[in-house]
Amino acid sequence: MAQWEIVIGLETHTQLTTASKIFSGSSTAFGAAPNTQASVVDLAMPGALPVMNIGAVERAVKFGLAIGAKINQRSIFARKNYFYPDLPKGYQISQFETPIVQGGGLTITLDDGTTKFIELTRAHLEEDAGKSVHEQFDSESGVDLNRAGTPLLEIVTEPVMRSGKEAIAYAKTLHNLVRYLDICDGNMQEGSFRCDVNVSVRPMGQKEFGTRREIKNLNSFKFMQQAIDYEVRWQIEQIEDGKKIVQATVLFNPDTGETRAMRSKEDAMDYRYFPDPDLPPLVVSDEMLARIKAGMPELPEAKCSRFSSQYGLSHYDALLLSQDGATASYFETAVNSGADAKLVANWILGEVSATLNREDKTIEQSPVNAVRLSNLVARISDGTISHKIAKTVFEALWSGEAASVDAVIESKGLKQISDSGAIEKIVDEVLEKSAAQIADYKAGKEKALMSIVGMVMKASQGKANPAQVNDIVRRKLA
Repeated sequence: MAQWEIVIGLETHTQLTTASKIFSGSSTAFGAAPNTQASVVDLAMPGALPVMNIGAVERAVKFGLAIGAKINQRSIFARKNYFYPDLPKGYQISQFETPIVQGGGLTITLDDGTTKFIELTRAHLEEDAGKSVHEQFDSESGVDLNRAGTPLLEIVTEPVMRSGKEAIAYAKTLHNLVRYLDICDGNMQEGSFRCDVNVSVRPMGQKEFGTRREIKNLNSFKFMQQAIDYEVRWQIEQIEDGKKIVQATVLFNPDTGETRAMRSKEDAMDYRYFPDPDLPPLVVSDEMLARIKAGMPELPEAKCSRFSSQYGLSHYDALLLSQDGATASYFETAVNSGADAKLVANWILGEVSATLNREDKTIEQSPVNAVRLSNLVARISDGTISHKIAKTVFEALWSGEAASVDAVIESKGLKQISDSGAIEKIVDEVLEKSAAQIADYKAGKEKALMSIVGMVMKASQGKANPAQVNDIVRRKLA
């Protein structure tokens, strides 16, 4: 592997969050019965003409502004000709020579904390094709045209990624951004965010790119990583065995963990692109561009910086909290409800995230909303409960045992003991039975102190204020 360089570029189809299709008024809602959301435009009936959906244009411009790209205020729609059963017109309306978004890029952060800027080539508007259905029929295939005409923004990178990890980091960053901007719901299972990965390899130091193969329609980050890893190994083995790589479109089989060739890869000339005569040039006016700019949300990078400066968070914590819009909103709602920002951050990135992951839920689905978490953190800060007891309260809130933090504390008798006299009494009782630990402590073994503190906490059923216990034990042993 050290002798080979991996070259990866991504093409991502993001389904835009418009209520209707890109050139017709048909609904884009997911899950309808087959062929119930296809109009005469989607079915390519003679004489039916496409009409541009302005909402799709606005979302494309919003994305372009977010990545620092050039917005082409005059762009062209073309016909991309190919024949497939789920493409009623025999061509797809897309953008070719002049896309609405050109250039720009995204900064990704890798697992080791290093960053890399991924340049984008373009992002262009197009319509989705229908769907061929094979599994419901023994010897036939069905065609569902509900998806035909659904608005897509195809986002294309330069071939600048050099590992599967970089590709996954980019895909996740892009996934976060389009959801953050509310231009795509990012639902990979429903096909709202689909990645095609172009993979090639070349000997280290060679300038010319190797022959690429395109892995189509990857709809999970896990499968993307597996597909890239397999494809890289396969290409290297082929070349080392003296065979040539043939440019092709391939599919990944998650059951076998292997890729297989579907067809030879077409080049642009194979599609016979030409301007669509039914659609005039798409013009984004100065007024429209200014309006979209004025309505742009605070972007993740700026939010990360603000979280660090305003709330005193580490860059790492601020980065984790700011990349997802829902998480950032949850955090700020909790802080604005009166809780300590650093404690809130610790809880969101710790207990809350762990529980959400365990139950496969999003933060919007959390049974413990931001205000309740704020109340919980406030009770830690004011000494009502310890951090350990707070976990018990959190579990009770999560399971729906009570509606409020105070109700759980009251019903379970979890209020922290902060009365120094009461704590001293417990400490004295523990010290009477801890001659060995006392001797060890006086012999210089610091761990003996923690052993005694632990016994005091156990004797108080975890209710004694840990800081006070520590102070009282140290004073008495001195």
